[in-house]
Amino acid sequence: MEIDIYSDVVCPWCWIGRRRLDQALASYDGKVTVRHRPFQLDPSPVTAPVPLLDALAAKFGGPERARQMTAQVTEVGASVGLDLDFERAIAANTFDAHRLINWATERGHGGEAVEALHRAHFTDGVDIGSRDALAEVAAAIGLDGAEARRFLDSAEGSEELTAELAAARQLGVTSVPTFVLAEKYVVTGAQEPDTLLAALTEVDKRESSAS
Repeated sequence: MEIDIYSDVVCPWCWIGRRRLDQALASYDGKVTVRHRPFQLDPSPVTAPVPLLDALAAKFGGPERARQMTAQVTEVGASVGLDLDFERAIAANTFDAHRLINWATERGHGGEAVEALHRAHFTDGVDIGSRDALAEVAAAIGLDGAEARRFLDSAEGSEELTAELAAARQLGVTSVPTFVLAEKYVVTGAQEPDTLLAALTEVDKRESSAS
């Protein structure tokens, strides 16, 4: 079964959703191919690095509201073994990060790149809007950091990524994570592993009866 995951690396629920999918797949007997599809929660440029909590406070009604929101997701993340440190996280535009994921995917390291970028952003306080930082992430997962930096400094992959982002909107993806199973069944949100496993099993039945 093919599973397309529409996500953004600055989306905490996307990281949680991917971890929950992994837990579901551990109990699933079928074969799957997971593909990461890009989505930007906010395509606005980030002209200078700012603490994520400050950016959230400006967007959602002040520091107290921002801390309430992040406390909830931090607790949920911890329940699946993720360390979400919003005190360290830096707000970033993710266009180049998605370009890097596509570049890493071509080299067989797409899933590792997504995981590393989530961790860099949410746990390590890395500015993933920085091309230097992105090249270091590439090197950390075994790719050539200098080659990654040359790629990021070029326009290569930009047109293709823009088309992918537009395709996601045309498909009706408005929030992430969004899981598309077998190219036609949609599950939205960071669902619990049991819910995802039930969806996988149901899709299997439907696809088997249709064949």
